[in-house]
Amino acid sequence: MAEFKKTPLIGRLVVVGLGLIGGSFAKGIKESGLCREVIGVDRNPDTRRQAVELGVVDRCEEHLANACLGADVVQLAVPILAMEKVLEELSTLDLGQAVLTDVGSAKGNVARAAQRAFVGRPLRFVPGHPIAGSEKSGVTAANSKLFRRHKVILTPFDAIDEQALVLIDKLWRALDADVEYMSIEHHDEVLAATSHLPHLLAFTLVESLAKRSENLEIFRYAAGGFRDFTRIAGSDPVMWHDIFLANREAVLHTLDTFRDDLDALRQAVVTEDGHQLLGVFTRARAAREHFGKILARRAYVDPMQTKDLTYIASPGGSLSGRIRVPGDKSISHRSIMLGSLAEGTTEVEGFLEGEDALATLQAFRDMGVVIEGPNQGRVTIHGVGLNGLKPPPGPLYLGNSGTSMRLLSGLLAAQPFDTTLTGDASLSKRPMNRVAKPLREMGAVIETAEEGRPPLIIRGGQSLKGIHYDMPMASAQVKSCLLLAGLYAKGETSVTEPAPTRDHTERMLRGFGYPVSVEGSTAKVSSGHRLTATHIEVPADISSAAFFLVAGSIAENSELVLEHVGINPTRTGVIDILRLMGADITSENQREVGGEPVADLRVRSAPLTGIEIPEELVPLAIDEFPVLFVAATCAKGRTVLRGAEELRVKESDRIQVMADGLKILGVQAEPTPDGIVIEGGPMGGGEVESHGDHRIAMAFSVASLRASAPIRIHDCANVATSFPTFLSLAAQAGIRVKEEAIA
Repeated sequence: MAEFKKTPLIGRLVVVGLGLIGGSFAKGIKESGLCREVIGVDRNPDTRRQAVELGVVDRCEEHLANACLGADVVQLAVPILAMEKVLEELSTLDLGQAVLTDVGSAKGNVARAAQRAFVGRPLRFVPGHPIAGSEKSGVTAANSKLFRRHKVILTPFDAIDEQALVLIDKLWRALDADVEYMSIEHHDEVLAATSHLPHLLAFTLVESLAKRSENLEIFRYAAGGFRDFTRIAGSDPVMWHDIFLANREAVLHTLDTFRDDLDALRQAVVTEDGHQLLGVFTRARAAREHFGKILARRAYVDPMQTKDLTYIASPGGSLSGRIRVPGDKSISHRSIMLGSLAEGTTEVEGFLEGEDALATLQAFRDMGVVIEGPNQGRVTIHGVGLNGLKPPPGPLYLGNSGTSMRLLSGLLAAQPFDTTLTGDASLSKRPMNRVAKPLREMGAVIETAEEGRPPLIIRGGQSLKGIHYDMPMASAQVKSCLLLAGLYAKGETSVTEPAPTRDHTERMLRGFGYPVSVEGSTAKVSSGHRLTATHIEVPADISSAAFFLVAGSIAENSELVLEHVGINPTRTGVIDILRLMGADITSENQREVGGEPVADLRVRSAPLTGIEIPEELVPLAIDEFPVLFVAATCAKGRTVLRGAEELRVKESDRIQVMADGLKILGVQAEPTPDGIVIEGGPMGGGEVESHGDHRIAMAFSVASLRASAPIRIHDCANVATSFPTFLSLAAQAGIRVKEEAIA
């Protein structure tokens, strides 16, 4: 149980209705020791007897008046339509300071009933809804651990008694439930879509087939999919009768929306519109997988899986063999964007199936693009042309992907519809003014939260004009954002960067047949051209390869080959810096694939020496510095980095977070406003924080190769955003890092 187990929190708990939910709550609180006495109320004498015999409650009462005498909390776990009568009876009793709460799945109906019953009287009522259940029902199915790692949604009134809310929150958390808050209206809308409508459809489908005698054979030959879909039609009919009537308005709204979509699907079948059918099916399948990977962690699933995913990196080890890291994230993003806006069908191989790239893919599906896959890195994009995007059904959720948000801002600034771009907690802290400011100069209307942070609201219907923009800071994302906006802007759009940055956008635009002019440090595009579908082979990501380039350099007796790595000259700063430090890295089998240079990289152990990192190389290795700091730690002498202030506004403040972690390991690392000074020397072990930054987590995993004791790295769940196979490839190569088992 949770932290309140040994400290009584209340004197008397009354649970009205001892079915699965009420019985499980009563049993859980009773076993926790949080309550001195748990009393059950149920109209069924057998249920009352069993509840006491099974230890679900301390005692039972038939009547509310007897049970509620001196109660601190009264939980209502009766059917929705019975709730009104119970509330009316409670309103006639002297409840003192008792707090009322409930477990109903339709909150508006319950809230209105409570307010009617207690009109003119004090009401300490906290509506609640646990998202939990079981195939079994009744008090005999009561399970004290039923709510563990499940969502419980509390929907407090506007004028809530804060003490009452805190008390109910603590009781649920004591059962290891994950408590969240919603407004009553929003709760009922969400549940109508995610729970009530699916049950309504299941009941209707089974009844529709069962009432026709000629269709009875369907049940004989139904496959697993039919059984899975219709399983919920075996739920309690009386309970669902009550729920549908109690949440009538929200259910009707959701049902009408679904009926419109069903009519559109029927029309596609009638007209043999295969493209429309494929779009519906691919979007549905991908949305389910996408939300399972990205959003499920933040919705109705086990919150313990992501509270603190910790890596344990053990010291020692050497690297050997041949590996291929996942596809380049930057190219994967751009392949989806330009493939969607091209005319024709684009085939992509080597697509990175990490959360960031999947966020971009899902965004374009939400805007009506038919995309098949990804399946083992293969994606087929049925382009809609530059003006073929459709309004998304809601905000575009981009997870942790700053690349998606910044590049999409440019594309969406000229669309005829409004869009809202949102992200997770980490992305919501990152500045977007760097793209919003020049886009506004082009005529875009963009609203942001405080200090230019997400969400971004982009108003459609704007006529953009081309501009020349001198970038104050080198950034491939800002450059790419403006070039993509320039595809729609009147006249010429040009961007001059103060230092070279990755040029994947320029290369890929040319690959799609769109003219791009690059003169020195200035890239230019003009509107009026089109993108033509092509074939893209995504090379392995040099940012992912960087962890193994450093690992192979610092671990003794190592020799490792990284296959098919992209060596675009605007991305090879990490190789140049490591070679300046004395690393033994050679390129083999150099070739060009889809306009991008690739090679196999062989890295061998080598003694490294500290250097002053040339400032002209900083933009070419901006994403790789966390692991380069590890290389500096293992080098002889001092390494100095300057001109890297952008590192302070990445997924974390990478300068400060790396410096803090290295100091914990015993390293002399002093951050400066735009860089860091690291004195090479021995490393110990310890516990470090990644602050949810995937590159920090992987960098400290590599550091373990030269540590004298294990390194425990907290908050590593976001490694999946850029490198979903990191742990397996690390183990294959010889790095001793793994997830810590959750007790």
